[in-house]
Amino acid sequence: MSTAERSTPPHEPRSPDVEVDEDDLLTVPDHLVTGFLLNNPVLARKFKARREKSPSAPRDEVWEGVYIMSPMANVEHQDFIGRLTAALISIVDILGGGKVFPGLNVSDRIDDWKSNYREPDVAVYLPGNPATFRKAFVCGGPDFAVEILSDNDLARQKLDFYARVNTRELLILDRDPWALELYRLINGKLELMGISTPESPETLTSAVLPLTLRLVLGENRPTIELGRLDGAQTWRI
Repeated sequence: MSTAERSTPPHEPRSPDVEVDEDDLLTVPDHLVTGFLLNNPVLARKFKARREKSPSAPRDEVWEGVYIMSPMANVEHQDFIGRLTAALISIVDILGGGKVFPGLNVSDRIDDWKSNYREPDVAVYLPGNPATFRKAFVCGGPDFAVEILSDNDLARQKLDFYARVNTRELLILDRDPWALELYRLINGKLELMGISTPESPETLTSAVLPLTLRLVLGENRPTIELGRLDGAQTWRI
């Protein structure tokens, strides 16, 4: 993800000495943009209108008024999301209920929620979680969240936000180099509990869900080995 621009009041007047040529507006290809700051409100609004047409736009976020562009999730990334979601649904069923989402908007406020929200790749909400569900977002963190890193991803900078909304555990899958990192909420902070790599496939045990995870060598790429805590079922993703 990369910083795009700070939100601007919608009716701020246009500076009279600025000429905007729409044909020259943001002619750099989207995949080459890593970050920029737009101070002109006209350019900012035009950029947002163009960005909404991008296939990556649904994964964009806003961090305290700063618009954050998500890198396009590749096929491998999307495959991880789908298969992790399916496995976690099976795990949640053991607990007698809960909700598993392949991405949703998580905010720390109900009023003006669009000024500050994040979107984990997978989010698990268990019965008893005090979060408030609204039509377009959830106010309050999940019990278990997953972030899958892409190039130029800022997911690790989201840990303070996830802790603030009481996300109980966070799993980060890094693909360069390959590693699984498990964080747990302790005294208001998400602390690193362990790292599993193909070279050192340590087993990570969740304190929130009855599951274990580790990263092992695979045929074409490393594989996530996810299993029920009672050993009754294992998934290789």
